[in-house]
Amino acid sequence: MSESAERVVFFEDEGYTRLLPLVYYRAVFDLRCGARTLRERAQAVLGAKRVTLYVREMLHRFMVDKHGGEVASRVDGPGRTLFVNGRCFLTEPIEPAAHNVVGRKGGEVAYVWADAELAGRLSAAVFLDGDQLAEVLSGLPEREADVRLIEYPWHLVHRNVEALEADWGMLGGAGIDGTVYEGAHLLGRENISIGPGAVIKPGSVLDAEHGPIMIGGGVTVKPNCTLEGPLYIGPNSLIQPGAVISEGVSIGPVCKVGGELESSIIHGYSNKQHDGFLGHSYIGQWVNLAADTINSDLKNTYGPVRVPINGRSVDSGEMFVGLTMGDHSKTSVNTMFSTGSVVGFGCSVFTSGFAPLFLPSFSWLTDEGRTEAIVEKVVEVARRVMARRRVVLGEAEGALFAAIREQAHGQEQVWS
Repeated sequence: MSESAERVVFFEDEGYTRLLPLVYYRAVFDLRCGARTLRERAQAVLGAKRVTLYVREMLHRFMVDKHGGEVASRVDGPGRTLFVNGRCFLTEPIEPAAHNVVGRKGGEVAYVWADAELAGRLSAAVFLDGDQLAEVLSGLPEREADVRLIEYPWHLVHRNVEALEADWGMLGGAGIDGTVYEGAHLLGRENISIGPGAVIKPGSVLDAEHGPIMIGGGVTVKPNCTLEGPLYIGPNSLIQPGAVISEGVSIGPVCKVGGELESSIIHGYSNKQHDGFLGHSYIGQWVNLAADTINSDLKNTYGPVRVPINGRSVDSGEMFVGLTMGDHSKTSVNTMFSTGSVVGFGCSVFTSGFAPLFLPSFSWLTDEGRTEAIVEKVVEVARRVMARRRVVLGEAEGALFAAIREQAHGQEQVWS
């Protein structure tokens, strides 16, 4: 465990709103980047065997179902506690401290070293209230934190190559435990790991000469695919014949992927099975991108992309920004997205032309216009979709949909 800390607590702060719609359905530290989530990597870097998780009240019941006793509202007991912002992108340990100290990055709280008395006052609710947090931390020594905080969804995408390379070094390196058929070609075999039960079919090329390729157990790569590292494919995913996956892609567990992908993250349990381009994008969980769904990730002017976040246009400062799509959203065939588009939670897109730059959560969009999806119907579809993967939608998870709908109404502004 990180030096001199009895416990490590990952917390959410007000900055979570800048990562919507990706965090309606999860805590910020459960966002995928590289081969792992932010929390999984940070926990490994800090050497923390057991952690406590602070989350928003709206997520509490759902997160207890997911993470059990790790989720709490407050910690107590003797010893020192290291509080770590769940938005921290950690590849190196946090500098230790023998006394109470606040680490700030760009004015935001990145971490707090706290004794038992201070830790008892730093509840989950306090971290989510900027005024309360400022009051509790008032007068404490501060230092500039040598960490990075994820502020917007595209930061995860643009740091994915770095995360993949860091995870390769932490996860044990090369090893071929699956089946590689004759006629498949592994370039840079020393940079490739293939988990047990995985299958690489003939004609596929795994090119790890410029970055590692990590393939989880039970993955099937069908014939004639081209996979370029750095790349991660999570357990029990399927790569369809002829897929072309370029560097900087992370695919979570139990996904079905085809077509062309570049510099993108698919969180898990999502499908992009058919032809169509996905670039510099972040796709949530339980998403289905139908045949020939495509997105743009570069403006014709080659200028910086502006992205609609919570009712305002944010200058990303990046030349490449693709699609951000929330969980449980779906497209129809031939759906097209402009550069920097954002689709909320629980949406269905059925348009013959380009979809709007921003689509609010729980939208049903056709060429005739946008109507609001009924929450109960979105839950019903989700239950049906999840059952196909032998996953049961729990009571707390189902109740979360209505809470997301309520927050989205206050958080999002309708764009056209």
